Amino acid sequence: MSYATRDIRNVALAGHPGAGKTTLFEALLHAGGALTTAGTVERGTTVSDFDPMEKTRGHSIDIAIASIDHAPVSDRSYHLNLIDTPGYPEFRGPALSALAAVETALIVVDADTGVEHGTVRLMERARERGLCRVFVVNKIDHEQADCARVIAQLREMFGQEVLPLNLPADGGRRVVDCFGSASGDSDLGPVAEWHQRILDQVVEVDEGVMEHFLDGGEQGLSPQELHDAFERALREGHLFPVCFVSARSGVGVPELLQIAERLFPDPTEANPPPLLKRNGHGDEPLAVQPTNGGHVIADVFKIVNDPFVGKLGVFRVYQGTVRRDTQLFVDDGRKPFKVGHLFRLRGKEHVEIDEAVPGDIAAVAKIDELHFDAVLHDSHDEDAVRLAPTSFPKAMFGLAVQAASRGQEQKLSTALQKLAEEDPAFVVEHNAELNEVVIRGLSELHLRVMLERLKERFGVEVTTRPPRIAYRETISTKAEGHHRHKKQTGGAGQFGEVFLRIEPLPRGSGFEFVDEVKGGTIPGQFMPAVEKGVRQVLQTGAISGHPIQDVRVIVYEGKHHPVDSKEVAFVTAARKAFLDAISKARPQVLEPIVDLEVGAPEAQLGDVTGSLAGRRARITGTDGARGEVVVRAQVPMSELDGFAAELKSLTAGKGRYSLDFSHYEPVPPQVQQKLVEAYKPKHEED
Repeated sequence: MSYATRDIRNVALAGHPGAGKTTLFEALLHAGGALTTAGTVERGTTVSDFDPMEKTRGHSIDIAIASIDHAPVSDRSYHLNLIDTPGYPEFRGPALSALAAVETALIVVDADTGVEHGTVRLMERARERGLCRVFVVNKIDHEQADCARVIAQLREMFGQEVLPLNLPADGGRRVVDCFGSASGDSDLGPVAEWHQRILDQVVEVDEGVMEHFLDGGEQGLSPQELHDAFERALREGHLFPVCFVSARSGVGVPELLQIAERLFPDPTEANPPPLLKRNGHGDEPLAVQPTNGGHVIADVFKIVNDPFVGKLGVFRVYQGTVRRDTQLFVDDGRKPFKVGHLFRLRGKEHVEIDEAVPGDIAAVAKIDELHFDAVLHDSHDEDAVRLAPTSFPKAMFGLAVQAASRGQEQKLSTALQKLAEEDPAFVVEHNAELNEVVIRGLSELHLRVMLERLKERFGVEVTTRPPRIAYRETISTKAEGHHRHKKQTGGAGQFGEVFLRIEPLPRGSGFEFVDEVKGGTIPGQFMPAVEKGVRQVLQTGAISGHPIQDVRVIVYEGKHHPVDSKEVAFVTAARKAFLDAISKARPQVLEPIVDLEVGAPEAQLGDVTGSLAGRRARITGTDGARGEVVVRAQVPMSELDGFAAELKSLTAGKGRYSLDFSHYEPVPPQVQQKLVEAYKPKHEED
């Protein structure tokens, strides 16, 4: 089926774990004719959860993409690109990357459990990307469903902009329209009342439409006026529609599909994508035209290392048309690649297509230069174009890994690189000083899944151990340092002398190097050597062996010798002058502090807060609903060793937690003393 940009709808399904996103994804594909029979999570037959690990665990780990070509009326066909995203916070990396490829986010809410903490985060993330946000209340026919409570919760948390487009009726066995109709009854009261509320909300965004509405009521509005006002209200966050469904039974699913086709924005109507272009003064917003005739601009939002087709780059087209045999550049690369094969994804299947029009989602394979967030284009005019970066949660959980078998080191390195390409929240670090490879993720579960993938997909087994904590060093007051390096070895000697001052900077500022030397006492050609000596100390630390941050170094005086002064002499002099100054500046060891959020049964609140108190945590807030309490705290990263096992024991496996990096702050004196004493023997040997 051929289609134009105005016929495309790009939609991501997001929500709290267990809300039924994958089942709804399957139900929409079935309702749109893409599937003859809907699969189930329990049987492991869904289009989206095709990975063996997803089938075993019974939940999504990665995003999945499929499309619907649907012709509900004879004169119009629609193409819906649907992206199913994982709900667990451990797998937020792929989920957040998917938001960059769509215009609309469907936030799925469980009618049994109501609004949960993940809903708020998803709404904020979607707002940051300028997406239209639509709530889908699922499981409306369950015995424990309370749709009235859910709509009240949504309106309480997100404002009066939350209004239903349809309503459950007969205990969730059907839905009734309340946007296009004013008659009938529902489980939430008369349809007319909700119909009037949503019309009043929609027409507020346009004075002309409001005037027509006031003059002639809804009969005075043309269908186009009503559509335009609705679409604008969605784009501006003036309306958060709610649709009610039962994905399992199919109730409300055809209606949701029709709403997506008729009312959701197409790529020409949505908020402009956050594309940027570098110029001589930095980045400036770039306006693109989603037309067939312009230069191609597309963004890679997903990398898949497929064992059969190689590296697969999944991209969203913003401008121009990508066809087979098109020559495309990657970022500012000078050598183009040829699009030999162009694919549309349907879960694990790759369906070959001839072209991808503006607004569409497609994939190319076997292009090694592709990477997450790469911009594809067909003209060097677009060399400097990029998509505004997505803010991913910082990967704080770490494990040091080593190949279990000798000779597997290169294979391990290649496999880790491929896993990091696929998940932007999975980080691989190599500490050259310790010869240590550390993998970092969003939780212990995240890392366990990655280790399983290492074994199952790449045949690599590893041994693991806790990594070093990412401590830092800094100073707490100003000080001066000096060192004269003089060495005679019988021939040409070495001479360099450096005087410098150091000052503390605000936390998180990093490092500043300032040259205030007057009169050429340190010739200009030696100043890079001075800075090199200072930076050596920044990397290796001064008192505990950890990198130094938040310090300004001002070199203001020195001496040189016309024959004996060499770069190596000034490197040594600067390094030792910096160490001299640090010793006088009340040096401190800093530790990473994380924002921790713990969810647990309400009955275990005391046990959880007691455990956190023993880990030097500062409780910053608590709230609860329906028997669960959420505790928010700030806690040193070093104190979280063993917390997952303890929480599991305290809550009989019902507890959960997530964390994000917050800031660095000084360790307690007794901790600093231990770190300094542990560093002294090695430092003295060196």
